[in-house]
Amino acid sequence: MAKPTLEDKDFLTPTETAIFFGLSRRKFYKLLEGGTFDFMAMYGERKLIIKNDFKKYLAQPGVKEALARDERYIDKKRLKTQNPS
Repeated sequence: MAKPTLEDKDFLTPTETAIFFGLSRRKFYKLLEGGTFDFMAMYGERKLIIKNDFKKYLAQPGVKEALARDERYIDKKRLKTQNPS
């Protein structure tokens, strides 16, 4: 049986959420440390993100921009090896 893709899942881990939505993991984890949200479900000690509810949260003005990647933190050496010019 094939492992489901992130598009097929209804619940995502915080890391999967950051990858799927193109967010900064550092900023996303910092957001989650701030408290409980409607898009978050707890499974024991694990935090899971309800994908549809998180989409609604991201639709609020300014939220996605605040969690977007910060170009200052991209490793320049790694970037050169990925895109040699």
